Amino acid sequence: MLRDIILQNKAERDEYLSKPFISREDVSLPSKLFESKLIKVITGARRTGKSVFCFLLLKGRKFGYLNFDDTELLQIKDTDEIIKTLHEIYPEAEYYFFDEIQNLPGWELFVNKLQRRGYNLILTGSNSKLLSGELASSLTGRYIPVEIMPFSFKECLLAAGLDSGKEKMSLPEHRGMIQLALENYLTEGGYPEVVVNKVAADKYLETLFDAILLKDIVKRYRIRKHDNLMELAYYLMSNVCSEYSFTGIQENFGFKSKTTVQKYMRYLEDVYLMFGLNRFSYKVKEQVNTKKKLYILDNGFVKAKAFKFSPDKGHLLENAVFVELMRRGYEPNKDLFYHKNADNTEIDFVVRENRKISCLYQCVYDVTGLGVKNREEKSLIKASNELDCKDLIILTRDYDAIKKVEGKTINYVSFLIWLLSPNNSRPYS
Repeated sequence: MLRDIILQNKAERDEYLSKPFISREDVSLPSKLFESKLIKVITGARRTGKSVFCFLLLKGRKFGYLNFDDTELLQIKDTDEIIKTLHEIYPEAEYYFFDEIQNLPGWELFVNKLQRRGYNLILTGSNSKLLSGELASSLTGRYIPVEIMPFSFKECLLAAGLDSGKEKMSLPEHRGMIQLALENYLTEGGYPEVVVNKVAADKYLETLFDAILLKDIVKRYRIRKHDNLMELAYYLMSNVCSEYSFTGIQENFGFKSKTTVQKYMRYLEDVYLMFGLNRFSYKVKEQVNTKKKLYILDNGFVKAKAFKFSPDKGHLLENAVFVELMRRGYEPNKDLFYHKNADNTEIDFVVRENRKISCLYQCVYDVTGLGVKNREEKSLIKASNELDCKDLIILTRDYDAIKKVEGKTINYVSFLIWLLSPNNSRPYS
């Protein structure tokens, strides 16, 4: 039975390797690290392309493959027998790729044993606790983390065969096609299946969202009465970019305790669906005790699961900026925050580098409304004075300008130009 299961996994592997794939432009693993005996841990939400990323890394190399999303494989309790049969089927393997390893009970002990024996391992998992919990405690300093997210906009253009080089972008008709692709990205998101195979985003993401809740939270944490969790998740999808508090959610949904709310929110973050962003303060206690802002992994989920028929484009822009900042390496609540000025006006994103505030972002889809520019500029100037930050950016749908306000420079940058600029570069400089 075990041999048949692993042979079936091998057939799946060979089928994957025969397909053409879109290379991940924004994710890489240097060959020196790849060849090391450190465990390579590839994490991210379901269906973001973790397996494909690993197959691209391993293409042309000799490797064995096991998919622990296979329920029949999970019935095998003797891990030594798994290793023995794996060697029989892959006698020349130099690497071993274990997909969705978190599904195997006691997986960390299994992996630890193989690592001590000198195996070169590549693991994927759909739960961030692989890094923050079980794996970190059992393999301190012996693994390399790589996080996979849905496609960036640049990767979406690559999949569509659209050139974003300067020469092409200078042509009005081509620029129009790129702008249309951006509008689609803001509403449909960047999940590979939606981008590459053109499946209907609404239906696909609705099904995927429910599957993540049921498989990666309800089943994993053995939640018997999961209606409240599902209702909470749907509610949050309709309130992206809004502030929330654990106490407020407890009262609105009738949870027995704030602890239950905190636990459910942590589960949603563990599976990469949602993120709670702290308000910036130099005092950690104030960060923890003030309201958080809610963001999600992919804009497509808003259209698929939110109660509203027509999503707020301003919120879609803001959420897409949050995701892109994460993709560029800014970690929420460590390098990335939101801010409230003393007069309660809000700054969407505060970026911190080397313990110093390096940049302030406002996100405004349409700046043509009466008083919009003046309002956003005033908020940025106040925050600039409070936080001692000179790099002030307003990201917009299609407006670019540089303005001097009260002796400070404010850069209006179209979202398209910002997305296409190299990571951490300043497209307006």
